[in-house]
Amino acid sequence: MEKRRLGKTGLDVSLLGFGCGAVGGLMVGGAPADQERAVARALELGVNYFDTAAQYGNGRSEENIGRVIKSLKLSDIYLGTKVRLPPTDPGQIAAGITAALEASLTRLQLERVDLYQFHNAIVGSTAGGSFAVESMLEEVVPAFEKLVQQGKIGHYGITAVGETASLLRVVDARAFETAQVSFNLLNPSPGAAVPKGFPAQDYGGLLTHTEAANMGVINIRVAAGGALSGSEERHALNSPAPDPIGSGSSYKIDVERARRFMPLVREGLADSLVELGLRYVIAHAAISTVLIGIANLEQFEIAARAINKGPLSPGALARVAEIQASFVGETR
Repeated sequence: MEKRRLGKTGLDVSLLGFGCGAVGGLMVGGAPADQERAVARALELGVNYFDTAAQYGNGRSEENIGRVIKSLKLSDIYLGTKVRLPPTDPGQIAAGITAALEASLTRLQLERVDLYQFHNAIVGSTAGGSFAVESMLEEVVPAFEKLVQQGKIGHYGITAVGETASLLRVVDARAFETAQVSFNLLNPSPGAAVPKGFPAQDYGGLLTHTEAANMGVINIRVAAGGALSGSEERHALNSPAPDPIGSGSSYKIDVERARRFMPLVREGLADSLVELGLRYVIAHAAISTVLIGIANLEQFEIAARAINKGPLSPGALARVAEIQASFVGETR
């Protein structure tokens, strides 16, 4: 499997990453034997990046991937996890981050993680669990730097959710090494300009900014939480239909828009909507790795085959853009 550089971290990560979240569900509620089998197969396919978080299943994802890593005696992989702080007073952010990491390391049965990411929304003024740019740069970064110096984390990044102007300010500050970016068929705005009236959050060409900052980009929500399967049906291990991130106002609207790409599948440009979506995002050079969450091994095999076909052709990308342009002016 192709590997790409994860920005200034210097790590070469597999273009397909293994998502351990609750939306897919395998690493939260799956059988231990199925979890171990899926991770082992991912390794055979050349996958070396695994992504979890304390919030996934209230710690169960970290516990499960930690158990699998220990059982399979894995060493040649990269593991990322995340911290999401509750509302926190100024001056207490570093202590919250440190305590959260210690709890994560205990669940993971590890002494360090390769990547630690700040999972809260980034906004103009701190409110509740959303943090201002100043807090990110003046408190979060120093806290992460201290953890690097202590050898408990290798690198650190953000999840790029929140207000676009604030996200761009944090990226442009070039203080973080990676960003998780919501980029998919339903919202091309991280990678290209969209017209006024496009029914999604306008991320303002975020990927141009991450490239300038030499940040590694971890593509999240490539399937819009499952909506880009084109079906509202969900596997028993999947979480309930999640709220959209950056796309429509509801999961149902996302599914309806996703179905409008089906003619491209019928034309033979991809075998499925999921394949179309995966090959669409990897056509952007800024993407280092794409996370896919799964309920079973078959879903991961499908994703790996899609990634190994490579990016969509210029002609296919043009057809995608035509359909995306038809969304302009619709209610989000």
